[in-house]
Amino acid sequence: MSAGGDFGNPLRKFKLVFLGEQSVGKTSLITRFMYDSFDNTYQATIGIDFLSKTMYLEDRTIRLQLWDTAGQERFRSLIPSYIRDSAAAVVVYDITSRYIALGLTFFLIFLACLTDFVRYGCNYGTQQVKNGSGA
Repeated sequence: MSAGGDFGNPLRKFKLVFLGEQSVGKTSLITRFMYDSFDNTYQATIGIDFLSKTMYLEDRTIRLQLWDTAGQERFRSLIPSYIRDSAAAVVVYDITSRYIALGLTFFLIFLACLTDFVRYGCNYGTQQVKNGSGA
């Protein structure tokens, strides 16, 4: 490996979007991963927060782009734009709350619908879905 890095192995980027109801711990999980710390004072995420972490693995270097979404219902209409081009969606929920567990169903159904749109090429403007053959 040269001093400037391995030019034959470009930096791969992975976008991970954290979804879930308000106050289930999305920000806390990300903060623990990024800074190995925990802050027990609660501040709601407004809109979205974005963090990036470069990780050095045995055979490659990757950059994780962590998108921390607001859990309030008023921000749900923004979810499609947040998950666009993401490698994964992490759905966070509180197993001790029946109400929040019910909200989990919303996120799972929502993601299932969007992955069908992505798989089949949905035109969000016309709401027309094209299958893999272009029909």
